[in-house]
Amino acid sequence: MNQQTPRRRLLILSFSPIAADARVLKQVVEFSARYDVVTCGYGEAPPGVADHVRVPDDVRIDDLDGRLITLHWYRRAYERLSAVRWARTALAGLKVDAAIANDVESVPIALGLRPPHGVHADLHEYSPRLHEEIPAWLARIKPYYDWLCRSFVAKASSWSTVSEGLAREYERQFGFAPVIVTNAAPYADLAPVPVGDPIRLVHSGACLENRNLAALVEGVDAAGGAATLDLFLTPNDPGLLDRLKARAESSQWVRVREPVPYRDLVSTLNGYDAGVHLLPPVNFNNEWALPNKIFDYVQARLGVIVGPSAEMAKVVGAYRLGAVTPDFGAQALAAVVSDLDASTVAEWKRLADRHARELSSEAQVAVWAECVDRLMAGGHAR
Repeated sequence: MNQQTPRRRLLILSFSPIAADARVLKQVVEFSARYDVVTCGYGEAPPGVADHVRVPDDVRIDDLDGRLITLHWYRRAYERLSAVRWARTALAGLKVDAAIANDVESVPIALGLRPPHGVHADLHEYSPRLHEEIPAWLARIKPYYDWLCRSFVAKASSWSTVSEGLAREYERQFGFAPVIVTNAAPYADLAPVPVGDPIRLVHSGACLENRNLAALVEGVDAAGGAATLDLFLTPNDPGLLDRLKARAESSQWVRVREPVPYRDLVSTLNGYDAGVHLLPPVNFNNEWALPNKIFDYVQARLGVIVGPSAEMAKVVGAYRLGAVTPDFGAQALAAVVSDLDASTVAEWKRLADRHARELSSEAQVAVWAECVDRLMAGGHAR
């Protein structure tokens, strides 16, 4: 009688709603085909997992005790985070062969389970400089994240992050070198649509002050009808969203649209001509950002207009997908938009279509697969 070899067990830990977290969900899809995946995070179980440990919605991961931070009692501050305490208890005794820990807060918990084949740390941001533009955060919270990275993240077996700039800083500061897994979108079987008249620009994402959304509105208005702009914004900052809606009502060329579910986003974007994103380098993570929206635009077969952000500009330039503005201001955007013509934008869209598979997530998750499969085989990526 043939007995099947039991499948290895892999924990994917993330203090996020995993079923709605595009990056973590790609890990689940990739590894559930060959491992028994156990997820731990907020929200419902993602499809395809062997088990899901659901963190209650009211158990927070961000309730740092300011008094302990002031005293530099970082270990005690970390261990007293509500979600950390809950997860320690809920996962006690869990037996897995390896783990993927998403973001720095989850790494100590994964290491504490002592999976025999190690822990892969996937770092979605450069956490020690996440809000460095806020002086109080830089003085008080940065040392705490430095401690987490030095004491725990550096002890993982392998690492990944989203861009080369972030990887270089992790290696420079803490001595480990993450591989790059971009926030690429899954391949979409779409074709470019004809260029509109006027040209149809679009931006999708979070409604936050540091996203420079007012400059997009002002820049398109200043272009005097060369293009329209639709904004699909999630209501992260309701006050800012209300101000943008009011500003759009006085514009002939700008509309603020209701956000659409991520599963419908790329097909919705496909009806436009170019995605636009001007992200000022107000902090280190913004400076080296390579966000998922750039890849969403490619899968939607759009041109891409970005500011002079190093990682975004490199992708746009390498594949000739669009234009890079000279700075992050409204007038710089207006100048680029005013010079556009339909044939140029059509060529951008053609090249997005040509490179869509190469720039899809399918090409990226293979990097995670190599890291985790190496761990499961008994080797470490160090």
